[in-house]
Amino acid sequence: MKPVFESVSTPGDSSFLVRKFTERYFSAPYHYHPEYELTLILEGRGTRYIGRHMEDFLPGDLVFLGPNVPHCWRTADDPAADSVSVVVHFQEDLRDRDLFGMPEMGPLRQLLERSHDGLRFRGDSVLVREQMMGLQAEENACRKLLLLLDLLLNLSTADADTILPEQSSYAGLSVADRERIGQVMGYIIDNFRDTISLAAAAEKVNMTLPAFCKYFKKATRRTFIEAVNDYRIDHAMRQLVGTDRSISQICFDSGFNDLSNFHKKFKERRKMSPLHYRNAFAG
Repeated sequence: MKPVFESVSTPGDSSFLVRKFTERYFSAPYHYHPEYELTLILEGRGTRYIGRHMEDFLPGDLVFLGPNVPHCWRTADDPAADSVSVVVHFQEDLRDRDLFGMPEMGPLRQLLERSHDGLRFRGDSVLVREQMMGLQAEENACRKLLLLLDLLLNLSTADADTILPEQSSYAGLSVADRERIGQVMGYIIDNFRDTISLAAAAEKVNMTLPAFCKYFKKATRRTFIEAVNDYRIDHAMRQLVGTDRSISQICFDSGFNDLSNFHKKFKERRKMSPLHYRNAFAG
């Protein structure tokens, strides 16, 4: 597994970085960094993982994350074309500078504070797309900063959903703990559809099984098995609504190797059977 801490280096004449990524599959692992991140998906589809949250993404997907929120975008299997994104990173101390301390910057400060729980913007992203492409193309550092401020101002009044209302559990972790938990969550994301091992997860962070189980529950407020099953159920829910595959197929594709156990865990999480869940959306 690649390192879960990402070092983002900004140019010497700028306090932020704008990059366009064109890849067959988005390659960034499940990771975190101390910079704010704004990500717009131009092309491609797949699954977005942010903290404990899993959701499909499509072109136009726009997400703003605060510092040290673990995340990754995974391209769907066998993409028909390249996956393309534009990503803006800027340093956490930007909001502590004199410019952001001015009274007129109140809406922007509020936006940055909300981003700690992750924000997913709704509605038409044409204007934001144009602004982010303009950011990438602009070469003058001063104009680039003005474009960034205008972009953030537009986002401060845009409709957005909070992704992680429970994100404070990550914010309270030390850097070392975030790295350990990030390694484990990355292992779960990579393997929840297949055989997954508690011993292998403990080995990722060089802990004995008893110590790891106690540590993981204290850090995430869930057992390791509960975390794995949450990802498996989330994957199954998306398959039930978005495909016509049989419940048996979805069960095994989601990492469960026993149909009755799948029904049991699904009912515990959703308070209804997989079939009732599918019918609720079909109706």
